[in-house]
Amino acid sequence: MGQSTFKGGTHPYEGKELSMSTPIDVMEPGEELVFSMSQHIGAPATPVVAVGDTVKMGQMIGEASGFISANIVSSVSGTVKAVEPRLLSSGAKATCVVITNDGQYEPIEGLGEDRDYTALSKEEIRQIIKDAGIVGMGGAGFPTNVKVTPKNEEDIDYVIVNGAECEPYLTSDYRLMLERAEDLVQGLRVVVSLFDMAKGVIAIEDNKPEAIAKLQYLTQDDPKLEVKVLKTKYPQGAERQIIYVVTGRCINSRKLPADAGCIVDNVQTVLAIYDAVCKRTPSMSRVMTLTGDAMAEPRNYEVKFGMSHAEVLEKAGGLLDGGAEKLISGGPMMGMAMYDLNTPVTKTSSSILAMSKDEVAAWEPTNCIRCGRCATVCPSHLVPQMMAQAAERDDLEYFEKINGMECYECGTCTYVCPAKRRLTQIFKQARRAVMDNRKK
Repeated sequence: MGQSTFKGGTHPYEGKELSMSTPIDVMEPGEELVFSMSQHIGAPATPVVAVGDTVKMGQMIGEASGFISANIVSSVSGTVKAVEPRLLSSGAKATCVVITNDGQYEPIEGLGEDRDYTALSKEEIRQIIKDAGIVGMGGAGFPTNVKVTPKNEEDIDYVIVNGAECEPYLTSDYRLMLERAEDLVQGLRVVVSLFDMAKGVIAIEDNKPEAIAKLQYLTQDDPKLEVKVLKTKYPQGAERQIIYVVTGRCINSRKLPADAGCIVDNVQTVLAIYDAVCKRTPSMSRVMTLTGDAMAEPRNYEVKFGMSHAEVLEKAGGLLDGGAEKLISGGPMMGMAMYDLNTPVTKTSSSILAMSKDEVAAWEPTNCIRCGRCATVCPSHLVPQMMAQAAERDDLEYFEKINGMECYECGTCTYVCPAKRRLTQIFKQARRAVMDNRKK
């Protein structure tokens, strides 16, 4: 079994054994669901319902308000209780549509019906993806219909399913690759059909042998599809890294994957495409990993959008008696600490990670000892030590000059730093300041 990888990276504790062996459970929501109109990169959706309206499951409640935007669909049937700003996990506030769940799950007409994608035109498939409100569910939340409609359609020769799932503790993609392998392969065929010259590649780290074997079996007779085995290393699943490993092509922050002839989609995104195109089901739920050493019953759950994180944690069995010092939305490397669980699950909510000890808070950063470890592991081949110096003296011009904007905040430098310097945090603030200056 050949392995492919990139230069740099690191090997944090995986933690996947906590939740990887149990099947996905379906979680039923309570009586109130909160649907943020900002579940994606780009302009927030515009609410198209008002207080008192009755809605059905699968009905659009927020309409994309620009080219880079996405529709929002109700995951339940019920009555609109409010349209008001609510707090999100990021700490920001966004307009939300609040729906009282009637428990009937009355569907819109045709929901769940089979549909033959080969009878559809490319334009029809792209419109279905747009109508379904599908966005990248691996983290960034980029509207998928925009991604699969590049300017250079004829130059796309790779459609890559990112099944690396390199972030420690997270296992939702792994479980889906096992439990919905046939749907994943069919979803990939749908995307490949949009590009005449493309072949489909499912890229998986070699710590997932069962998923590799199953998907190799399902793709062995299809000359347009293949499974690519990657070496287990963080951040193997980063878009730039996976493109380089699969194709040998390099992109930077000024390029899109399409500029390298690639479309890259996360496992859950491809399954959402399958559901929308082949099963007439818009984007209404996702699989979340509930895990960590403070979680009472670590496992994966299919969760409807709009449920609150507090409700999800409670229905998953809650925390162990000792409680958690830290709760993270996402994984330990790139996730965000949560200070309020009364926030809605959105299209990009990948997990609740409960840690009994907050090791990072206990860190006492000391001066840089110029050991160079951060430069050795940086997957973007940057020199974090010099970037940190520039950022700390507020020299944003020099920060840009030494390619600081090529950092995508993966956290490897912080992870290996013996001086425990909060490098990723420093770069996040510097990059935001540069972007703010550019907007001005």
